[in-house]
Amino acid sequence: MSNGVFIHTLSDCQSNRIGSGTRIWQFTVVLERAVIGCNCNINSHCFIENDVVVGNNVTVKCGVYLWDGITLEDDVMVGPNVTFTNDKTPRSKQAYMLLRTIVRKGASIGAGAVILPGLTIGERAIVGAGAVVTRDVPDGGTVYGDAARLRQLSKVEINRTS
Repeated sequence: MSNGVFIHTLSDCQSNRIGSGTRIWQFTVVLERAVIGCNCNINSHCFIENDVVVGNNVTVKCGVYLWDGITLEDDVMVGPNVTFTNDKTPRSKQAYMLLRTIVRKGASIGAGAVILPGLTIGERAIVGAGAVVTRDVPDGGTVYGDAARLRQLSKVEINRTS
């Protein structure tokens, strides 16, 4: 691929909608209709389905699968082995209801967190490592635990709501 895009020879990148400066590492699969922005780093052993949008300057660490319906806005960090889901009631060989998940600009998700479907993780929010996120996370919020609970709001967010 041209315009400064690096795609490792041991990856399977079927999409041609990848922004300049993006790097896709080995053993990663990117399906044909996926959209990945500029200056992203998609680490090894990842999978990105068709109905996925990844913004600019996003880092996706090893072992992350981005299923249909997931959007990562600009400047998002997804730690290793984060698990996203897109169906609340999965059943084998049956139709499912796709629920969309949005990770807003500048949010950070720690290693091994589980993100249930249909949620929004707010701007600059932080999800702690190993958290199980069952509810939306507000802008500037920090959540951790099982199930993750709001533990604090950043001073920026507190000032915006005052």
